[in-house]
Amino acid sequence: MRTIDISMPLFPGMPRFPGDPPFEAAQVARLSEGARFELSRITLGSHAGTHLDPPRHLLRGGRSVDRLDLEVLVGPCQVIEVPRERPLVGPGDLRSVRPGVERVLLRTSNSERWARRLRYFGGAVGLSRAGARRLAGLGVRLVGIDALSIEAGGDVRLPVHRELLARGVVVLEGLLLAGVRAGRYELTCLPLRLRGGDGAPARAILRGPLPEDLRLSPARPAAAGPGSRRRSGSRRGSGRR
Repeated sequence: MRTIDISMPLFPGMPRFPGDPPFEAAQVARLSEGARFELSRITLGSHAGTHLDPPRHLLRGGRSVDRLDLEVLVGPCQVIEVPRERPLVGPGDLRSVRPGVERVLLRTSNSERWARRLRYFGGAVGLSRAGARRLAGLGVRLVGIDALSIEAGGDVRLPVHRELLARGVVVLEGLLLAGVRAGRYELTCLPLRLRGGDGAPARAILRGPLPEDLRLSPARPAAAGPGSRRRSGSRRGSGRR
């Protein structure tokens, strides 16, 4: 069983969605200059690199990133490999998602582009709204993709985000899946605990592949508490995803 880091590294000049703040790092203390330690200051957006979109990203009153259920972010997942000629991931590409699967990661041709060069590119493969409806209807609680936005081509109308987040499905973006084959894995995805955050960078790893007969989703009681799967009025972001 392998442990695979599927997170994007953070560095000056790293890929970022157009309009997002750039990642910046500055040294504020250096051993070479007589300081007793090394210390840096970093500046970045809440959706930098590999990151989670909680309901609050678009929905007024939605859960913020620090209030997400950790059980959603850690557990068995299914990696779906989408044929490279697909410009959009639709319901037909999701037929292999089994009942009971709660976490789905989409490996598209985006991963090959990231593997060649970690630089932003347009026209990324995304998930269709019909595909989002299918996953939400199957009870999936987290959907991840190897693009900085789950929207095809970075659609600023954000129909897929709205479809998923309104149903309580968390969106994980900016994954590097070039070295991951389709199959079952154990996902650990921990975002920074930003109080009231509309999103947060995350370190995501996979362990696996898991045996095919492993039960992917243990039985759990029905979700309770405010905002767990409740529809809310939307709040439009500033032209971002």
